[in-house]
Amino acid sequence: MRTAGEPNQVEPRTRGLGVAVLACLAGAALGLYAATRVWAVDITARPAPLPPLADERSGAALAPWLPALALVGLAGAGALVATRGAGRRAVAVLLLLVGVGLVAGGGYGLSAAAGARAGWPTACLFGGVLVAGAGAAVLRRGRDWPALGSRYDRRPPVTRGDTPEELWDALDRGEDPTAS
Repeated sequence: MRTAGEPNQVEPRTRGLGVAVLACLAGAALGLYAATRVWAVDITARPAPLPPLADERSGAALAPWLPALALVGLAGAGALVATRGAGRRAVAVLLLLVGVGLVAGGGYGLSAAAGARAGWPTACLFGGVLVAGAGAAVLRRGRDWPALGSRYDRRPPVTRGDTPEELWDALDRGEDPTAS
């Protein structure tokens, strides 16, 4: 029990899950935002007196799968909180693959950008590293992290009690005394 002057300490188990979820959210959001920015500009020369034609291409135009991967990464951050056991490990493997995909897309963008617009592909690459790192951390330590409470698990129906006290006790336990 805490006293009034004692600071609120977060358990190390909970902190690890929070850091992984935040890293996954930040990396996926960065990858999604970077994929919508201009990564390459193609200049097409035209006959005089017409000026050259500049065709700007975003990361999503160069690698159309990047925004979808980033959205999967965002959903995976929520799934880390909601799952446990084998489900959490499956989400971690998926996040690791999503991160590798974002890194690959950023690397491809760096080669296509030819140095002029290398900032956004680099941001996508960095976002992929964050997502992959979160997936690796979950694989390494995720089994020790907390999951949603057992009150969200399905339970067998409760038999009806004879007294109102038994009905209230069932409600206090999170059970539905009216279920048949």
